Amino acid sequence: MRTYAIGDIHGQLDLLKAAHDRIAADQARHGAGLTVHVGDLVDRGPDCAGVIDYLMQGMADGQDWVVLKGNHDRMFAGYLHDIAYKDPCLRAELSYLHPRIGGAATLASYGVLNAADRPLAPVHAEAVAAVPQSHRDFLASLPTSFHRGEVAFVHAGIRPGIALADQTENDLCWIRDGFLDDPRDHGLLIVHGHTHLPRVTHYGNRLNLDTGAAYGGPLSAVVIEGGAVFVLTDQGREAVPITPDAPVR
Repeated sequence: MRTYAIGDIHGQLDLLKAAHDRIAADQARHGAGLTVHVGDLVDRGPDCAGVIDYLMQGMADGQDWVVLKGNHDRMFAGYLHDIAYKDPCLRAELSYLHPRIGGAATLASYGVLNAADRPLAPVHAEAVAAVPQSHRDFLASLPTSFHRGEVAFVHAGIRPGIALADQTENDLCWIRDGFLDDPRDHGLLIVHGHTHLPRVTHYGNRLNLDTGAAYGGPLSAVVIEGGAVFVLTDQGREAVPITPDAPVR
């Protein structure tokens, strides 16, 4: 069973299109396969609105794509719903428009400029008016996990010892502690993003795809086939070895 997956996007539309080009080239050589995006479509990057448009259009055109909800997607949707929204998993001193979160970049992609430097109420009113309802509906529709064969795809990870169907959205979108440092066999290979590393890393029980596109790093795409994992490059497939002792942060 051949499955493709793409890490955290964060508004990097050009990188997303290039990742899909690498997938298309691999499919031309090896055959078709479903593609899973592990979430964080928005925040920090330059064209968050374009990323959502691109994914929506591709799915409407019949592309075999799955798009999962990341913590940044949840924060964006929550902010649009309520100016006072505070994600329960976000640190108390942070907010959606804090520079560390990158919400202002998302709003700028919809034409709401300098959001972090202006009064909250008019910025929120402009954002609600600027973001199409179709984008809000798309964000609301995103699933938090996808199970295929011996692999489960999520944004952040899972709570070890709990069945996939019983996981909470908070954990699927946000977890680090208790998951990244757990070496146990989860029964499925957990493919996730959320915690950026210099390269795609396979720990045996999980596969981290977030290679820091939000911070100037690449947007990685992989293919999982027959128990093997390959990063897709412009030259073709590059095998990802299992390195259980690699750093988790």
